[in-house]
Amino acid sequence: MSRIGKAPITIPAGVEVSVSSGNLVTVKGPKGTLTQQLDPDLTLTVEDGEATIARPTDQKRHRSMHGLYRSLVANMVEGVSTGFEKQLELVGVGYRANNTGQLLELTLGFSHPIMFYIPDEVKVETVMEKGKNPRINLNSNDKQLLGQVAAKIRAFRKPEPYKGKGVRFVGEEIRRKAGKTAG
Repeated sequence: MSRIGKAPITIPAGVEVSVSSGNLVTVKGPKGTLTQQLDPDLTLTVEDGEATIARPTDQKRHRSMHGLYRSLVANMVEGVSTGFEKQLELVGVGYRANNTGQLLELTLGFSHPIMFYIPDEVKVETVMEKGKNPRINLNSNDKQLLGQVAAKIRAFRKPEPYKGKGVRFVGEEIRRKAGKTAG
């Protein structure tokens, strides 16, 4: 049996989980509202401040969907109650980031600045402190969208293994290579 799927989801105070016809799960909380279409075979029940997902059989497909949708609903509950945050840092000489509203402008050593529009569901903030690498703080209640936006920003200039220059997540370890050795 799926260990992740059978674990109940605790619903904190101020968060409301409802299932409409067609297995559409809606989670409302202080940070917003999220919806997710559940697999038609699975059933979600909400009682006593806990939500549980049940599957009809032990088929491989049902087992995999059980754990997947339990994780998705748990992330929705956590997102509307506390939210998610990702931080990226720009490592490199002359690398800069600044934002005007939802428009992020990145200077990453190319001949032109990169203009990237952040979706409205994600809040963006850039931090430029003297003596430290520029940072981009992303906040959202949707974990999937937040990870997708952060990965897209990181893909503009991935960290390279020789000097470690590029866009990386804060705390990310980069495997370094030695480079050439003098003869």
